[in-house]
Amino acid sequence: MADVINALKKTVDPEIGINVVDLGLLYDIHIENGRDIDIKMTMTSPMCPVTSIILADVQMRLEAIKGIGKVNIDLVWDPAWTPEMITEEARLGMQY
Repeated sequence: MADVINALKKTVDPEIGINVVDLGLLYDIHIENGRDIDIKMTMTSPMCPVTSIILADVQMRLEAIKGIGKVNIDLVWDPAWTPEMITEEARLGMQY
């Protein structure tokens, strides 16, 4: 699981400059048979203009992990993302 989280931390929302883990966009990560990954994640908004870029980057980074099989990303909107989902660490690093 640590390899998966580390890979996901490299996917940064280009508009916000924070990775998808610290943004709180990941709702569930399930690894089946130690190989296949199912992820439920969201975006900051259903109108997010970089959704396809973020999803493609997540897919690419997970598939690059040695020994990983299939990667399935389920984009969900419930619960809706809110700024409160950002980690405290990311909040402290944000510039206002």
